[in-house]
Amino acid sequence: MKTLIHNLKGDKVIWAMVALLALISFIPVYSASSNLAYQKHGTGNTLVYLVKHLVHLSAGFWIMYQVQKVPYHYFRSLSRVLLPFAWTLLIYAMVKGTVIEGANASRWVTVPLVGISFQPSTFAGMIMFLFVARYLSKTEIEDMTFQKSFVELWIPVFITLALILPSNFSTTALIFSMILMLTFVGNYPIKNIAIIVGMGVVSFAFFILVAKAFPNAFPNRVDTWISRIDNFTSDTKDTDDDYQIEKAKTAIATGGVYGLGPGKSVQKNFLPQSSSDFIFAIIVEELGLFGAFFIITIYLILFVRFIIASYKAPTIFGKLVVVGLGFPVVFQAFINMGVAVELLPTTGQTLPLISSGGTSIWMTCAALGVILNVTKKEEEIAQENLEKQKREEALQRIIDRELNEEIKAEEEINEDYSIEELNNPMNAVLNK
Repeated sequence: MKTLIHNLKGDKVIWAMVALLALISFIPVYSASSNLAYQKHGTGNTLVYLVKHLVHLSAGFWIMYQVQKVPYHYFRSLSRVLLPFAWTLLIYAMVKGTVIEGANASRWVTVPLVGISFQPSTFAGMIMFLFVARYLSKTEIEDMTFQKSFVELWIPVFITLALILPSNFSTTALIFSMILMLTFVGNYPIKNIAIIVGMGVVSFAFFILVAKAFPNAFPNRVDTWISRIDNFTSDTKDTDDDYQIEKAKTAIATGGVYGLGPGKSVQKNFLPQSSSDFIFAIIVEELGLFGAFFIITIYLILFVRFIIASYKAPTIFGKLVVVGLGFPVVFQAFINMGVAVELLPTTGQTLPLISSGGTSIWMTCAALGVILNVTKKEEEIAQENLEKQKREEALQRIIDRELNEEIKAEEEINEDYSIEELNNPMNAVLNK
């Protein structure tokens, strides 16, 4: 165990908080998956979902461990290379989205042969944050006009958001908000940010008008998120969304201060998304307000550590990477909690590192891996370089030893045969 902890580089508090959230997640996921286990005449075996969650978390921590070993400045160039790839995935998801339970879930892409489904929008969001951080760090050494930044920065941003919006409004809004915050932190002119916000509002309003005028042209869940907004702002409630919110509030009210106890939730059997979108309601029902405040405290500690890591980052790019990848994790958590208590409309955002689902866990862990690399101390980087140098020297010694053995073998051959015999191998054989 000491060796494992020693090999974990970067901010140890972030490592600890992430591990704590992962451990806590097993309780509500195992409990809340009972309704899934009984669907479609299921056997009721929730162990399958627990093992599946364990696999997702294990893969996520492996991704985080591997990513934190990659120097974060490598992601400057990778963001430009991976952005077109993310666009390709988004277009593929828009055209051939996976259909689940009869609904058009075009935000999902299934990997052939493997059978793993994931959301390209989550991957595209992470790449977008790295792309924006790369551009803003570049403006520190060269002047950028609004016209130039619009072409190099905002056109790629709007392309990405336009590809995500038809199928996932909440993710689009979250990514756009985080990009605006990142540009503000990166000292992008406020006047230009205001112009971009105005353009975004106009574009969004135009999209809504087109979607309402031609409903068949945008079948990818546009009606769903439009109805959620209407449901949240109007007195007339939609049956399905109202049902989910009411069950979530019932679970929170039932939990009280101390909760019913782990695994004793009642509303998990009635709440459709109890193990993902509304898992916070199950946590409050089973663990009470104390459990809820404990979860909130962990996310707040992560938020503080991200601020400290951004302040201590050695480069402008490192500071912006921590803000761009770290803050969305915390904000997404509070959005999920806000939905459960009806402070926000239903969005479909999961509770990071706690809700079930592979894509959210893997992308969150990848983002945290990049942040952990930024938080590495100088001595840790020096130690890694020393270990790398030792490996290279060991490899060179092996090569030199093999080369010396080959030279020695050639010298022994030269001692057994004269120069004339080496030049005339047939005579050498006859003489011997």
